Amino acid sequence: MAAPRSDGERRKQISVRGLAGLGDVAEVRKSFNRHLHFTLVKDRNVATPRDYYFALAHAVRDHLVGRWIRTQQHYYEKDPKRIYYLSLEFYMGRTLQNTMVNLGLQNACDEAIYQLGLDLEELEEIEEDAGLGNGGLGRLAEACASSFPKPSLGDISLHLNHACLFQVEEADDWLRYGNPWEKARPEYMLPVHFYGRVDHTPDGVKWINTQVVLAMPYDTPVPGYKNNTVNTMRLWSAKAPNDFNLQEFNVGDYIQAVLDRNLAENISRVLYPNDNFFEGKELRLKQEYFVVAATLQDIIRRFKSSKFGCRDPVRTCFETFPDKVAIQLNDTHPALAIPELMRILVDVEKVDWDKAWEITKRTCAYTNHTVLPEALERWPVSMFEKLLPRHLQIIYALNQRHLDHVAALYPGDIDRLRRMSVIEEGDCKRINMAHLCVIGSHAVNGVACIHSDIVKNSVFKDFHELEPEKFQNKTNGITPRRWLLLCNPGLAEVIAEKIGDGFITDLSQLKKLLNFVNNEAFIRDVAKVKQENKLKFSAYLEEQYKVKINPSSMFDVQVKRIHEYKRQLLNCLHAITLYNRIRSDPSKSFVPRTIMIGGKAAPGYHMAKMIIKLITSIGEVVNSDPYVGDRLKVIFLENYRVSLAEKAIPAADLSQQISTAGTEASGTGNMKFMLNGALTIGTMDGANVEMAEEAGEENLFIFGMRVEDVEALDHCGYNAQEYYNRLPELRQAIDQISSGFFSPRDPGCFRDVVNMLMYHDRFKVFADYEAYIKCQGQVDQLFMDPREWTKKVIRNIACSGKFSSDRTITEYAREIWGVEPSATQMPPPNLPRDSCTGTAACQEPNKVTA
Repeated sequence: MAAPRSDGERRKQISVRGLAGLGDVAEVRKSFNRHLHFTLVKDRNVATPRDYYFALAHAVRDHLVGRWIRTQQHYYEKDPKRIYYLSLEFYMGRTLQNTMVNLGLQNACDEAIYQLGLDLEELEEIEEDAGLGNGGLGRLAEACASSFPKPSLGDISLHLNHACLFQVEEADDWLRYGNPWEKARPEYMLPVHFYGRVDHTPDGVKWINTQVVLAMPYDTPVPGYKNNTVNTMRLWSAKAPNDFNLQEFNVGDYIQAVLDRNLAENISRVLYPNDNFFEGKELRLKQEYFVVAATLQDIIRRFKSSKFGCRDPVRTCFETFPDKVAIQLNDTHPALAIPELMRILVDVEKVDWDKAWEITKRTCAYTNHTVLPEALERWPVSMFEKLLPRHLQIIYALNQRHLDHVAALYPGDIDRLRRMSVIEEGDCKRINMAHLCVIGSHAVNGVACIHSDIVKNSVFKDFHELEPEKFQNKTNGITPRRWLLLCNPGLAEVIAEKIGDGFITDLSQLKKLLNFVNNEAFIRDVAKVKQENKLKFSAYLEEQYKVKINPSSMFDVQVKRIHEYKRQLLNCLHAITLYNRIRSDPSKSFVPRTIMIGGKAAPGYHMAKMIIKLITSIGEVVNSDPYVGDRLKVIFLENYRVSLAEKAIPAADLSQQISTAGTEASGTGNMKFMLNGALTIGTMDGANVEMAEEAGEENLFIFGMRVEDVEALDHCGYNAQEYYNRLPELRQAIDQISSGFFSPRDPGCFRDVVNMLMYHDRFKVFADYEAYIKCQGQVDQLFMDPREWTKKVIRNIACSGKFSSDRTITEYAREIWGVEPSATQMPPPNLPRDSCTGTAACQEPNKVTA
């Protein structure tokens, strides 16, 4: 008789290895059925399309979860260095299709859903876009996340605010129906402190009498592409310490009973509130600290309890902290991680100040994303003094030591001390968060070569002279899985037929397409895919915007955050110029063009909202003019988001990247258009410069001032009136805007826009107008020759390999985080963790059969 087994031995039966995945179509159907009935408690008589979406999402998530758990087991067993990417913005988009692609389940799910009498595309359309933020910062974070999941990189967790994005006009509440992909982790809820006072005691510094808000973590799996690795995106939601004050309710104070809870939870309710008012500014600072404080506590908890299967602390010495933890600050929003880590190390863990500073600097690295002075955060000292008094003390102490060091190297240079100080003096003392990031990080990088040069030579010139070895470049990238394989499967298939599918994980292989630039069959195939995408998007626009467009017209697209430096206004002036030319000679032959502009404005940014109003007003006039017909349409793409970009970018013929030279850090939209077969019209700014280097400037439509020209114009003085007087078409367009031609019900509607362009335009729209109009003429000429146009398209696609986020993350890993990536794959959950170390042996058998 066998000896009775211990509890520990019996618990070994609780294993992810015993759980089957979705190997074939029949298993997908079975899992879908199970979740519809047992998870959602619905049957087909009452189930809605959204229920069917949730049932499929849960089925796919089941297949994901085993790999997610296995990945965490691997990290705790091997104890690698963990990378934490801190960002307040994260533009993830939809998860279902991306997950199916990365798990290799799309064909099986498509067939299973078809057999059940449903349509997979219709179910995918039900999912809300998950989005935190309004611009490229969040999209870059998403791209980095998709390139992170590799076993050799360690656990890469992304810590962000858990909120809904709010445009003043309408809330984008992507959590209203729940989120099947996220998992609440209440056992890891953490306190975050605000306000209070600082008490210096014999036992050290104490931050006391604080207001406490709880941070509830929500985990979302981030799968790698067919490598069985699933990392974690951790988001935080603010919760009140006491959910409901029953005592106040019982004595009749109903409002106060819930007011405290609502005030606490406002922290994560809306990302980036309107900060034109004190309350908005304070709430935004609270959000930034909330994310940082919760994340740092979480990082240190995980560092201490790194032993597999044990939550008890096993590390108490922080000497090895930088060897096991890397924190990447995505712009200045998470800059408070530097004083917060110092506070925890010095006040809580009792680490010596100098040793804590060394640990902090070795752990943190900073990515700068802007050269615009107003975008580099500066917080009032008075606000810090009230909200985060201990952090203000730490920042003052760090700044004093920093300035002492600078003064010793540059004695008597008072101006340099002023320029390099973290504390800016003046009527209102402010904390320069970018300076705090630079002094508190071991590496500082820009996100394109031209941007990194500006960072070194202008934005942080003094800091670069002090520590030149600290500054690097890491050109942005995009994930080819979402931005080619998922959104443009027709093009991906055509490419794979010529060069195989290795480009999906090694985008540099696209260079092989240069061998097919003159291949007539390939030219036809690429052009055919583009036209199919245009027809599909035309149908979508007609359904959504009630505008019938010519699918044979040039699809001219500019989609990005609405901002003066992005120069949507230059695009508007070109649209008006084309309109006036058609009106002046309706019988003349014109290249038909559909101009599409999309993006979101910051809640308190008045001029950006006026730009949106101008775009829509131009569209109303142009689109209803019978003399114009289908030769010109102007469409504002409302509620621009990832899922809309996945439709617009594959359909685009022309990509507008027209910011003033020296103002765009990098951009990622330009890369997505390039990869999907759109030609670029743009300035030599941001990543456009490297795109021109890769593909050849002759294969892009480059126009306008270079950085040195802009600097020269600044030196001699920019006078918009000179261009207005000299260029008749420009003058006509401005006069039409000014006179109310595009706003007949409110003739003075665009007075602010015209005044800005004429007298206060920092971004010099008029200076590039003439070159831009001329370059657009060259675009028209080439578009009339489809074969030559498509040959340039192929060259651009072939030369876009550099702009993969896989390459970007590999450079961060090697040169900033001190981690060497590898192609080693995790075994699938049904095999032992140590069953293989290579790639081929770890592949599950292909069981996608009916």
